[in-house]
Amino acid sequence: MNFLEQTCQKIFPQDSEFRDKAKARLEQLALPHWALGDLMDLAIDLAGITRSMQPPCQRKAVVTMAADHGVVVEGVSRFPQEVTVQMVHNFVAGGAGINALARQAGADVYVVDMGVNGDLQELYRSGRVINKKVGPGTGNIARGPAMSIANARRAVEAGIEVAYDLHDYDVLATGDMGIGNTTPSSAIAAVITGRSLEEVTGRGTGLDDEQLQRKLAVLRSILAINRPDPHNGLEVLAGVGGFEIGGIAGLIIGAAAQRKPVLVDGLISTAGALIAYRIEPFVRDYIICSHRSMEPGHKYMQETLGCARPLLDLNLRLGEGTGAALAMNIVAAARAVLVEVSTFAEAAVAQADK
Repeated sequence: MNFLEQTCQKIFPQDSEFRDKAKARLEQLALPHWALGDLMDLAIDLAGITRSMQPPCQRKAVVTMAADHGVVVEGVSRFPQEVTVQMVHNFVAGGAGINALARQAGADVYVVDMGVNGDLQELYRSGRVINKKVGPGTGNIARGPAMSIANARRAVEAGIEVAYDLHDYDVLATGDMGIGNTTPSSAIAAVITGRSLEEVTGRGTGLDDEQLQRKLAVLRSILAINRPDPHNGLEVLAGVGGFEIGGIAGLIIGAAAQRKPVLVDGLISTAGALIAYRIEPFVRDYIICSHRSMEPGHKYMQETLGCARPLLDLNLRLGEGTGAALAMNIVAAARAVLVEVSTFAEAAVAQADK
């Protein structure tokens, strides 16, 4: 049995006993019935995920997976490929959007090189970037598969290793960086959700109408050339995915195996979540959908994961883990409701007439 299969065997649904205990307590809180709505539902999830009535949520980390994509030569992005490595340096310097929002949330940021087409040796040596490089970017998926099945497995297992290495954290969050990566993510969305390319494809970094039509044409070629089995996560990843998407899938699987909640960010992170879900369906019980992206395919991807209502809807489209970092505040609030709000009996408050 390989490492991926061994890890998946550790993943079980949320604990129903702790969910029931949490629900029973929340129903007795000194406030109108279910007055804090979705926060209370999230509190039940946290209890079920962690098997605790005091879910640990203090130690938080955002893991930003970075990689390049061969499909950028098809003109699917407004930005050149070298921006990926430049942004990795910006993450390390603390000047990116994810750095600001993670600081606000009290979370650490880890940058992982899954397949950046650039030399990051100095950053590896300094410990500022985790080296899990599978290769210097994927193949051009408009001309053939992104990677071999072996490398798809390697990417997912690298993400699991990162999750295990970060075992001291209570909450993990996914992030991404990779010029051109909305194209493979849209392809994954179309394959797994069964929706049309027009329904799941957006403007990415700001394509105009003509550029969007070109992106759609490229995506049609991608799906015509690569025909992965939509029920086989590794096959979808190998055919139309990306190394960072595989790393995100592995991070989610690794978090679930350790019974930790994992906040999933935007379109690219949710593509990784769909891959993880196809590999091991029980990961869905550990995923918290942090927000809904402006990318049109994001809602269909979340619905496939069983998440009709993400925590936030702020018209975000950056990635990096920014939406997941913002949602960490909501997770902390849900935990506080479960743990800190008194019941009617504890507060000596009379209940409403039934």
